[in-house]
Amino acid sequence: MKKTALLIIDMINDFQFNHGKILADKTIGMLPNILELKKHMNKHKLPIIYVNDHYDLWQADYTKIIDKCTNEISKNVIRSITPDKDDFFLIKPRHSAFYDTPLHTMLLHFNVTDLILTGIAGNICVLFTANDAYMRDFSLTIPKDAIASNSDEDNEFAFTMMENVLKANVSCTKDILNKLSS
Repeated sequence: MKKTALLIIDMINDFQFNHGKILADKTIGMLPNILELKKHMNKHKLPIIYVNDHYDLWQADYTKIIDKCTNEISKNVIRSITPDKDDFFLIKPRHSAFYDTPLHTMLLHFNVTDLILTGIAGNICVLFTANDAYMRDFSLTIPKDAIASNSDEDNEFAFTMMENVLKANVSCTKDILNKLSS
């Protein structure tokens, strides 16, 4: 049986950059879909792995990153998506969740063959992670309604690349959950 892991990329975020408020608003809209995927993964005891920017703390302690990132723009996102005690949490130094992190080793340890990628920004960190996952022979599932970028055009371009070049299954969360349940 194939084993699936859910990656939640850069959701603990301060949104303190150009167009950060736009991305925060888009992120609020797709949060329920990530939470539905998390619920399914928990029910089936499958790995949920947060991979997040380190915000110059260089400690894989999500409580410290939450403290540093929480502000008026980010608080609703962070409150909704805070990792649970059984979730895994890794920090990354660059755009890809694989670059200079133990993610690949962790996935091999859990015999993961399939990845569901969620998070922000779809056209940067999610896309770079998808590329590196593809290069490592993981099957990819990308829920279109659980990824956000600053612009819809950038998001659509990322989906096109992931589907056409990286052979990802790009569909909505509901369809992904139905497929996982069958």
